[in-house]
Amino acid sequence: MLQINTNLRPAAVQKAGLAGTVRSIWVHRWSIVGLLLAVGVVAWLLARWLVGPEVVVYPVVRGDLVKTVVASGHVETPFRVNIASQITGTVQDVLVDEGQTVKQGQPLIALEPSELKATVVAAEGAVAQAEARVRQMRELTLPAAQQALEQAQATLTDAQAAYQRAEDLFKGGFGTKETLDGATKNLNVARTQVRTAELQVYTSQPGGSAYVVAETELNQANANLGTARARLGYATITAPRDGVLITRNVERGAVVQPGTALLVLAPTGNIQLVLQIDEKNLGLLRIGQTALSSADAYPDQRFAATLTYINPSVDITRASVQVKLTVTSPPAYLRQDMTVSVDIAVDRRPSTLIVPARAVHDSTSSSPWLLVIRNGRAREQAVQLGLRASDQIEILSGLTAGELVIPVAAGVMAGQHIRPVTS
Repeated sequence: MLQINTNLRPAAVQKAGLAGTVRSIWVHRWSIVGLLLAVGVVAWLLARWLVGPEVVVYPVVRGDLVKTVVASGHVETPFRVNIASQITGTVQDVLVDEGQTVKQGQPLIALEPSELKATVVAAEGAVAQAEARVRQMRELTLPAAQQALEQAQATLTDAQAAYQRAEDLFKGGFGTKETLDGATKNLNVARTQVRTAELQVYTSQPGGSAYVVAETELNQANANLGTARARLGYATITAPRDGVLITRNVERGAVVQPGTALLVLAPTGNIQLVLQIDEKNLGLLRIGQTALSSADAYPDQRFAATLTYINPSVDITRASVQVKLTVTSPPAYLRQDMTVSVDIAVDRRPSTLIVPARAVHDSTSSSPWLLVIRNGRAREQAVQLGLRASDQIEILSGLTAGELVIPVAAGVMAGQHIRPVTS
């Protein structure tokens, strides 16, 4: 039979009740934790709904928008000069090294000149001989011919007088036929001697055939001397213009032939950037467009270039078009065949409204729109788009400078409260 102890004190009763409560909480601890978490989530969602989440936003800015075509290529001069020998010879010395900067007229290669020097000496002797022949015509042959002419003319005068006397005597009956015939013969001989002497004088004076022959021989000798000296000059191969030697294919002792490239010179001056542009960008390119370029080895040092050539044909294997840009003031670090990256400015909008492309919804449709923050809420705003350049888009209408737009990836709905955070 159950007996109740009526002697328990009130303090003991309270202690027993507290212990029971603790045991009850411990037994239902997971339910209580779940309830508290649910209350916390509800409170967080309520606060998020009332205040809004933090969202990174972007301001609408006004600035210059430039659309570019980006490509990579290499550096080269507009042309390269293959330096070769003009004669067959043995290389006596190579006076330059690959990569060396040279000036126009600077000796590059020396060929063995002994045979060529001997040819020059022989040609100089032939010139001296021809000059002596011309001088002989002027100083000896012509004066002698003139004297012979004077003597022949005197003989002719005597022969004419003798003939006249013989003729007069014969007509008067005092002379014989033999005497007249002899005078006639002497007259004819004298006349022939005069004509011969006149011809000798004519051919010996400037413009005469003998003089012309002597002058022709002199001119030929001078021409041969010029050729011999030119060939001797070919024994020293010089730089045709200022530039940098980018290739050397010759060494001392080699036998060289005309037309074989011994050195390759990249002339100093304008430098070209040769690029392969994707065929789809061909319609954007125009001669005269400007570009900013940088060598891969010096990415922070950019330099200007101008589009000067667009190949009229398309490379069907790569679906690309070759273009060339001219660098009028190339930086000192540029080298032949260096790899470069180029941004060609194909369109430009000065002082226009710009937003990030990632903030535009339905950008390819006829009704693009953005979410704009107004009065703490996201509001849908229709816009008219203009130029698209990389990750930026021009806004023609619908927004004003300074407004904040929400990126598409933020997942914000129109009408939702948000807390904007500028990037």
